[in-house]
Amino acid sequence: METKNISSAVIKRLPRYYRYLSELLDEDVERISSNELSRKMHVTASQIRQDLNNFGGFGQQGYGYNVKYLYKEIGKILGLDVVHPMIILGAGNLGQALANYREFEKRGFKLVGIFDINPVLEGITVRGIEIKMIKDLGQFIKENSVEIAILTIPKNKAKEMADILVENGIKAIWNFAHVDLETPENVIVENVHLSESLMTLSYNISKYEQEHKDNE
Repeated sequence: METKNISSAVIKRLPRYYRYLSELLDEDVERISSNELSRKMHVTASQIRQDLNNFGGFGQQGYGYNVKYLYKEIGKILGLDVVHPMIILGAGNLGQALANYREFEKRGFKLVGIFDINPVLEGITVRGIEIKMIKDLGQFIKENSVEIAILTIPKNKAKEMADILVENGIKAIWNFAHVDLETPENVIVENVHLSESLMTLSYNISKYEQEHKDNE
């Protein structure tokens, strides 16, 4: 489906819809109105209708949304109806924590390999996957049709590794290294800066406390 004219804000809300619809399915809810969904998600019903209308609407007047159908269709829009083989580069604490996160498989992201440069880690298994060395990376990507690489390595190595990944046909990088990566247009990068998120949280705490102090 064509999405190039759809705002990034709408795209970022789609995973939230998908998550809430998953919870509704677990509760055996068959249908839901935009008003009911808005109360659960704290997004206006009008916003929900506008967002979904970008992709065809999916609702019926007087009926609302069929939860199972909408969940399936949003999954297709997000590309979750196919399996995405992925690897992790960096088998430290964060890398191993991500490797142990089983929810990825439920969303179509299949972890097929873990790589590191530390020879002490070679051969150690994390959830049944042996940690391999970087020297095996290129061949492994090609043999396993890997699409996504997760970077959990020091920032001084991230750019070098990103170049190697691009050279070997990786389509997307989920980057936890504390540096913004520059890649060709055909390689998608999602930067995740954990410290920046924590600083945003700190700001909001300070703002909340200051507002309540001013009101005393």
